[in-house]
Amino acid sequence: MREDPLLDVENLSAWYGEAQALREATLSVGAGEVVTLVGRNGAGKTTLVRCLMGLHKHLSGSIRLDGREITSLPAHKRARAGLGWVQDDRGIFANLSVEENLLLPPKVSDSGWTLEQVYDAFPALGSRRRAGGTTLSGGEQQMLAVARVLRTGARLLLLDEPSEGLAPVIVAQIGDIVRTAKQSGIGVLLIEQNVRFAATVADRHYLLAQGRLVESLDNDEFVERQDELLEHLGI
Repeated sequence: MREDPLLDVENLSAWYGEAQALREATLSVGAGEVVTLVGRNGAGKTTLVRCLMGLHKHLSGSIRLDGREITSLPAHKRARAGLGWVQDDRGIFANLSVEENLLLPPKVSDSGWTLEQVYDAFPALGSRRRAGGTTLSGGEQQMLAVARVLRTGARLLLLDEPSEGLAPVIVAQIGDIVRTAKQSGIGVLLIEQNVRFAATVADRHYLLAQGRLVESLDNDEFVERQDELLEHLGI
Protein backbone atom coordinates (compact mmCIF):
# COMPACT_ATOMS: atom_id res chain seq x y z
CA MET A 1 0.00 0.00 0.00
CA ARG A 2 1.25 3.48 -0.79
CA GLU A 3 2.34 5.85 1.99
CA ASP A 4 -0.78 8.01 1.70
CA PRO A 5 -3.82 5.71 1.78
CA LEU A 6 -6.79 6.28 -0.47
CA LEU A 7 -9.12 5.94 2.53
CA ASP A 8 -7.87 7.00 5.94
CA VAL A 9 -10.19 6.67 8.94
CA GLU A 10 -9.05 7.77 12.39
CA ASN A 11 -10.78 7.31 15.75
CA LEU A 12 -14.25 6.93 14.25
CA SER A 13 -16.98 6.57 16.87
CA ALA A 14 -20.73 6.49 16.31
CA TRP A 15 -23.86 6.46 18.42
CA TYR A 16 -27.55 5.63 18.18
CA GLY A 17 -28.95 7.86 20.88
CA GLU A 18 -27.03 6.93 24.03
CA ALA A 19 -25.87 3.58 22.65
CA GLN A 20 -22.36 3.60 21.18
CA ALA A 21 -22.10 1.41 18.07
CA LEU A 22 -18.48 2.20 17.05
CA ARG A 23 -15.54 2.90 19.32
CA GLU A 24 -12.53 4.78 17.92
CA ALA A 25 -12.15 2.70 14.75
CA THR A 26 -8.96 3.43 12.80
CA LEU A 27 -8.37 1.81 9.42
CA SER A 28 -7.00 2.50 5.94
CA VAL A 29 -7.32 1.25 2.37
CA GLY A 30 -4.78 1.93 -0.35
CA ALA A 31 -5.30 2.36 -4.08
CA GLY A 32 -5.27 -1.09 -5.68
CA GLU A 33 -5.76 -2.78 -2.31
CA VAL A 34 -8.60 -4.99 -1.09
CA VAL A 35 -9.27 -4.80 2.64
CA THR A 36 -12.01 -6.70 4.44
CA LEU A 37 -13.95 -5.74 7.53
CA VAL A 38 -15.04 -8.99 9.17
CA GLY A 39 -17.41 -9.44 12.08
CA ARG A 40 -20.63 -11.06 13.17
CA ASN A 41 -24.05 -9.43 12.81
CA GLY A 42 -24.39 -6.48 15.16
CA ALA A 43 -20.63 -5.86 15.38
CA GLY A 44 -20.95 -2.41 13.78
CA LYS A 45 -19.99 -3.13 10.17
CA THR A 46 -23.00 -1.47 8.55
CA THR A 47 -22.77 1.50 10.92
CA LEU A 48 -19.17 2.04 9.85
CA VAL A 49 -20.15 1.98 6.16
CA ARG A 50 -23.00 4.42 6.77
CA CYS A 51 -20.55 6.74 8.50
CA LEU A 52 -18.18 6.54 5.53
CA MET A 53 -21.00 7.40 3.13
CA GLY A 54 -22.29 10.33 5.20
CA LEU A 55 -25.57 8.63 6.13
CA HIS A 56 -24.97 8.51 9.88
CA LYS A 57 -24.66 11.88 11.59
CA HIS A 58 -24.05 11.12 15.27
CA LEU A 59 -20.31 10.47 15.08
CA SER A 60 -16.83 11.76 15.88
CA GLY A 61 -13.42 11.19 14.31
CA SER A 62 -11.90 11.79 10.90
CA ILE A 63 -12.56 10.35 7.42
CA ARG A 64 -10.20 11.29 4.56
CA LEU A 65 -10.45 10.25 0.93
CA ASP A 66 -7.22 10.64 -1.05
CA GLY A 67 -5.98 13.11 1.57
CA ARG A 68 -9.17 15.21 1.54
CA GLU A 69 -11.18 15.53 4.73
CA ILE A 70 -14.75 14.40 3.92
CA THR A 71 -16.17 13.90 7.42
CA SER A 72 -18.60 16.80 7.09
CA LEU A 73 -19.50 16.30 3.40
CA PRO A 74 -23.03 15.16 2.49
CA ALA A 75 -23.42 11.75 0.86
CA HIS A 76 -23.84 13.00 -2.72
CA LYS A 77 -20.59 14.98 -2.55
CA ARG A 78 -18.74 11.94 -1.22
CA ALA A 79 -20.04 9.94 -4.16
CA ARG A 80 -18.87 12.63 -6.58
CA ALA A 81 -15.47 12.61 -4.86
CA GLY A 82 -15.08 8.95 -5.87
CA LEU A 83 -16.64 6.92 -3.06
CA GLY A 84 -18.88 4.16 -4.44
CA TRP A 85 -21.21 2.04 -2.33
CA VAL A 86 -22.70 -1.33 -3.28
CA GLN A 87 -25.43 -1.77 -0.69
CA ASP A 88 -26.29 -5.08 0.91
CA ASP A 89 -29.84 -4.79 -0.50
CA ARG A 90 -28.35 -3.93 -3.95
CA GLY A 91 -30.64 -0.94 -4.53
CA ILE A 92 -31.87 -2.00 -7.97
CA PHE A 93 -34.67 0.12 -9.44
CA ALA A 94 -37.61 -2.12 -10.36
CA ASN A 95 -39.09 0.25 -12.97
CA LEU A 96 -35.82 0.54 -14.91
CA SER A 97 -34.18 -1.92 -17.25
CA VAL A 98 -30.74 -3.38 -16.61
CA GLU A 99 -29.18 -0.86 -18.98
CA GLU A 100 -31.12 2.05 -17.50
CA ASN A 101 -29.95 1.03 -14.02
CA LEU A 102 -26.37 1.06 -15.32
CA LEU A 103 -26.72 4.46 -16.97
CA LEU A 104 -28.55 6.20 -14.11
CA PRO A 105 -25.63 7.28 -11.84
CA PRO A 106 -23.42 10.06 -13.26
CA LYS A 107 -19.78 9.35 -13.99
CA VAL A 108 -17.38 10.93 -11.52
CA SER A 109 -14.18 10.25 -13.49
CA ASP A 110 -13.01 9.21 -16.94
CA SER A 111 -11.95 5.81 -15.58
CA GLY A 112 -15.53 4.56 -15.37
CA TRP A 113 -16.30 1.34 -17.22
CA THR A 114 -18.09 1.54 -20.55
CA LEU A 115 -21.21 -0.51 -21.20
CA GLU A 116 -19.11 -2.72 -23.45
CA GLN A 117 -16.70 -3.43 -20.58
CA VAL A 118 -19.60 -4.20 -18.26
CA TYR A 119 -21.22 -6.63 -20.70
CA ASP A 120 -17.88 -8.27 -21.42
CA ALA A 121 -17.27 -8.83 -17.69
CA PHE A 122 -20.91 -9.75 -16.95
CA PRO A 123 -22.33 -11.57 -20.02
CA ALA A 124 -25.56 -12.30 -18.16
CA LEU A 125 -26.26 -8.57 -17.92
CA GLY A 126 -25.59 -8.08 -21.61
CA SER A 127 -28.06 -10.79 -22.61
CA ARG A 128 -30.74 -9.23 -20.36
CA ARG A 129 -29.99 -5.54 -20.87
CA ARG A 130 -33.65 -4.76 -21.72
CA ALA A 131 -35.10 -6.75 -18.82
CA GLY A 132 -36.45 -5.09 -15.69
CA GLY A 133 -33.82 -4.79 -12.99
CA THR A 134 -35.72 -6.78 -10.37
CA THR A 135 -36.62 -9.60 -12.78
CA LEU A 136 -32.98 -10.73 -12.49
CA SER A 137 -31.88 -13.48 -10.15
CA GLY A 138 -30.22 -12.52 -6.87
CA GLY A 139 -26.79 -13.19 -8.33
CA GLU A 140 -27.52 -11.13 -11.43
CA GLN A 141 -28.80 -8.27 -9.30
CA GLN A 142 -25.55 -8.35 -7.31
CA MET A 143 -23.56 -8.21 -10.55
CA LEU A 144 -25.69 -5.26 -11.68
CA ALA A 145 -25.12 -3.41 -8.40
CA VAL A 146 -21.34 -3.85 -8.65
CA ALA A 147 -21.23 -2.98 -12.35
CA ARG A 148 -23.30 0.17 -11.80
CA VAL A 149 -20.72 1.54 -9.36
CA LEU A 150 -17.78 0.56 -11.59
CA ARG A 151 -19.40 2.56 -14.42
CA THR A 152 -19.21 5.73 -12.32
CA GLY A 153 -15.42 5.61 -12.10
CA ALA A 154 -15.40 5.51 -8.29
CA ARG A 155 -11.88 5.23 -6.85
CA LEU A 156 -12.95 3.41 -3.70
CA LEU A 157 -15.62 0.69 -3.58
CA LEU A 158 -17.51 -0.15 -0.40
CA LEU A 159 -18.94 -3.64 -0.95
CA ASP A 160 -21.45 -4.58 1.75
CA GLU A 161 -21.88 -8.37 2.06
CA PRO A 162 -21.62 -9.08 -1.70
CA SER A 163 -21.52 -12.87 -1.25
CA GLU A 164 -24.57 -13.16 1.01
CA GLY A 165 -27.11 -15.72 -0.18
CA LEU A 166 -25.39 -16.38 -3.51
CA ALA A 167 -24.43 -19.67 -5.14
CA PRO A 168 -20.69 -20.50 -5.05
CA VAL A 169 -20.31 -19.99 -8.81
CA ILE A 170 -21.70 -16.44 -8.51
CA VAL A 171 -19.51 -15.72 -5.49
CA ALA A 172 -16.50 -16.78 -7.57
CA GLN A 173 -17.53 -14.33 -10.31
CA ILE A 174 -17.86 -11.52 -7.79
CA GLY A 175 -14.36 -12.39 -6.57
CA ASP A 176 -13.02 -12.14 -10.12
CA ILE A 177 -14.52 -8.65 -10.49
CA VAL A 178 -13.04 -7.54 -7.16
CA ARG A 179 -9.62 -8.68 -8.36
CA THR A 180 -10.13 -6.87 -11.68
CA ALA A 181 -10.99 -3.66 -9.81
CA LYS A 182 -7.86 -4.08 -7.69
CA GLN A 183 -5.66 -4.51 -10.77
CA SER A 184 -7.01 -1.24 -12.20
CA GLY A 185 -5.97 0.65 -9.06
CA ILE A 186 -9.36 0.85 -7.36
CA GLY A 187 -9.38 0.47 -3.58
CA VAL A 188 -11.95 -1.91 -2.12
CA LEU A 189 -13.33 -2.10 1.41
CA LEU A 190 -15.19 -5.40 1.59
CA ILE A 191 -17.66 -5.91 4.44
CA GLU A 192 -18.07 -9.65 4.88
CA GLN A 193 -19.14 -12.46 7.13
CA ASN A 194 -17.91 -15.07 4.67
CA VAL A 195 -14.36 -15.54 5.94
CA ARG A 196 -13.45 -18.10 3.28
CA PHE A 197 -14.50 -15.78 0.45
CA ALA A 198 -12.67 -12.84 2.05
CA ALA A 199 -9.46 -14.86 2.16
CA THR A 200 -9.56 -15.39 -1.62
CA VAL A 201 -9.62 -11.70 -2.55
CA ALA A 202 -8.16 -9.54 0.23
CA ASP A 203 -4.70 -8.23 1.06
CA ARG A 204 -5.53 -7.34 4.66
CA HIS A 205 -8.33 -7.86 7.16
CA TYR A 206 -9.76 -5.93 10.10
CA LEU A 207 -11.73 -7.84 12.72
CA LEU A 208 -14.62 -5.92 14.28
CA ALA A 209 -16.24 -7.04 17.52
CA GLN A 210 -18.73 -5.07 19.62
CA GLY A 211 -17.93 -1.86 17.79
CA ARG A 212 -14.15 -2.14 18.17
CA LEU A 213 -11.45 -3.10 15.68
CA VAL A 214 -9.77 -5.82 17.69
CA GLU A 215 -7.19 -7.12 15.19
CA SER A 216 -5.54 -6.29 11.87
CA LEU A 217 -4.14 -9.24 9.93
CA ASP A 218 -2.40 -9.74 6.62
CA ASN A 219 -3.95 -12.42 4.42
CA ASP A 220 -1.39 -15.13 5.19
CA GLU A 221 -2.07 -14.88 8.93
CA PHE A 222 -5.80 -14.62 8.26
CA VAL A 223 -5.77 -17.87 6.28
CA GLU A 224 -3.63 -19.60 8.89
CA ARG A 225 -6.08 -18.65 11.65
CA GLN A 226 -9.26 -19.12 9.62
CA ASP A 227 -10.78 -21.91 11.72
CA GLU A 228 -10.04 -20.04 14.93
CA LEU A 229 -11.60 -16.87 13.57
CA LEU A 230 -14.71 -18.71 12.41
CA GLU A 231 -15.22 -20.09 15.90
CA HIS A 232 -14.31 -16.88 17.74
CA LEU A 233 -16.48 -14.58 15.62
CA GLY A 234 -19.36 -17.02 15.33
CA ILE A 235 -19.46 -16.56 11.56
